[in-house]
Amino acid sequence: MDFTFTEEQRAAAEAARGVFAGVAPDAVPSPALTTGAVAEGFDRALWSRLAEADLLSLLLDEAHGGSGLDAIALCLVLRESAKVLARVPLLEHSAAAAAVQAYGGPELAGRVPARAGRGELVLTVAANGRSGHDPAELAVGARRDGAAWVLDGVQTAVPWAYDADLVVVPAHVEGTGAERTVLALVPRERDGVVLAEQVSTSGERLAELRLTSARIDAADVIEAEGAWEWLHALLTTGTCALALGLGERVLGMTAEYTGKREQFGFPLATFQAVAVQAADRYIDLRAMEATLWQAAWRIASGAPGALPAAGDVAVAKIWAAEGVRRVVQTAQHLHGGFGADTDYALHRYHAWAKHLELALGPAAAHEERLGDLLAAHPLG
Repeated sequence: MDFTFTEEQRAAAEAARGVFAGVAPDAVPSPALTTGAVAEGFDRALWSRLAEADLLSLLLDEAHGGSGLDAIALCLVLRESAKVLARVPLLEHSAAAAAVQAYGGPELAGRVPARAGRGELVLTVAANGRSGHDPAELAVGARRDGAAWVLDGVQTAVPWAYDADLVVVPAHVEGTGAERTVLALVPRERDGVVLAEQVSTSGERLAELRLTSARIDAADVIEAEGAWEWLHALLTTGTCALALGLGERVLGMTAEYTGKREQFGFPLATFQAVAVQAADRYIDLRAMEATLWQAAWRIASGAPGALPAAGDVAVAKIWAAEGVRRVVQTAQHLHGGFGADTDYALHRYHAWAKHLELALGPAAAHEERLGDLLAAHPLG
């Protein structure tokens, strides 16, 4: 593998840095941690700037107004977004639009991706299942009824559901005797579709999506084999990119603070115990980075190997979940009481890190997944 980024990938990252340069995390305190309120809506102004910079259409073909780039480019942009805790559904929206383009029928692929790339249509994905621990594709059942599909079930912790126009919902097909998953593009306002408010650790508004005999036109359902597996892998890898960007920013904040804060007449950073802890977290970040690019490269290239892409994705998520937790915990420790001050941005990064750690499965869940993959594909 070659981890050297292409000129186009570097350009996407540079454009993202320009767009996110004006976003100040410490200017937007976590509502749930300060006033008990819940954040309402995502940053529409930032969303418009992302659309103008063509960063919502990175994975789309030129025919749909996109850049034709890959998962690596998207992860580079997500990494930058996490450094400022950008409140936009960039990951879910981009991944969903790409899945529709790759696996949807001609009519659906001609109708959704181009509008999504311009930011006119907002997409999100229900990927957490009924409880956050069970497979998402088993939480909702789908059955064919004439020219429509009927969906029944519950998906929890759906991000940006109150702002999205369409929620991509994986569902298992009932009554066929075979394991088969479809992806339904569910409008937020439709008979049989109910949203119940939930709140993430970061204070963002999530939703429990309840489907009761919700009828979805067959044209809005993706039946292609492998669509959900590909989409879920991209979402998981993108979450790892968010964790990496957040962790890098937090370690930078910690280095800056310990370099200025003095004890006994010396900066904290000069104490061996502080330096060793910071060095350990730097190692965590480098491991997170290496495993992230391995997973993103797998998705982008489809390169053959002893393990399927799911193996590299599982390894990346294990490192991301454990690594980002250690980074923010060490940061809080080295900042002392200052780190808990809600007027300082670190508490927001800690809250977002906890959400990312558990999103799409904690480390233990992916360790179990990796064990299953190794059993099915023994090395050597």
